[in-house]
Amino acid sequence: MRKLRMTVSLCVLIGVLGAAAAVAAPLSEFDAANLEFQNKLYDAAIAGYRSILTQGYESAPVYFNLGNAYFKKGDLGNAILNYLKARRLDPADDDIRSNLEFARRLTSVQLEGVTLNPITSLLESMTASWRLSTLAWVSSLLFILVIALLALRYGLAVFHPLVKPGLVVGLILLVGSSYLTTFKYRHDYLTRRAVIIAAQSEVRTGPSEQSDLELQGEPGLVVEVLAETGGYYNVLFENQRRGWIKKESVSVI
Repeated sequence: MRKLRMTVSLCVLIGVLGAAAAVAAPLSEFDAANLEFQNKLYDAAIAGYRSILTQGYESAPVYFNLGNAYFKKGDLGNAILNYLKARRLDPADDDIRSNLEFARRLTSVQLEGVTLNPITSLLESMTASWRLSTLAWVSSLLFILVIALLALRYGLAVFHPLVKPGLVVGLILLVGSSYLTTFKYRHDYLTRRAVIIAAQSEVRTGPSEQSDLELQGEPGLVVEVLAETGGYYNVLFENQRRGWIKKESVSVI
């Protein structure tokens, strides 16, 4: 029995040490990549950050620093791509938001005729700094609160003067938070977006080299992917112009 306890304890210790080593490995690589970045060895820093990601360790700081390294190299497309990935993981981070806005202002093509839906813009501003998981938790808690108030009012026949108005307010907040959660999910996760990363990217009227040229894409422009066929994506630009672009010219967020 004593031997069994020692064996179990040893197995647990080995498991803990293994987990600690697994966590320490990407941390040491992250520190090494940061050092390369500080020494202006941007290619080495990029390789370090990408190595961490290929191991399955995703985090906002890794994507953010990777975006900074690409930005320093002058690769605007990949910089914006990684800033967007960082923002998805940590939408409340001011540094990510400011660097993304600054990089997007530097794109060589500023699309003309961009018209924004005021309702969509309002909902984007309301949910921009919130994680989807946080909104989902808020909606869940409000749902529990409403169910509890319903049980008090109609199940236990509690006629306290605060129960009925609390129920009304709770229902309003529940509907609002549920709508914002749904919008966040559809806007950030269901809608497939990509960033143009190629230095030259022709956008054509059809999915072939023989199709007419619709416009010339530029690195850093964000598009919505509507469909795909063969080696092409059908994309929608922010000014509502559409076209077909080669898959290797963009990277999906």
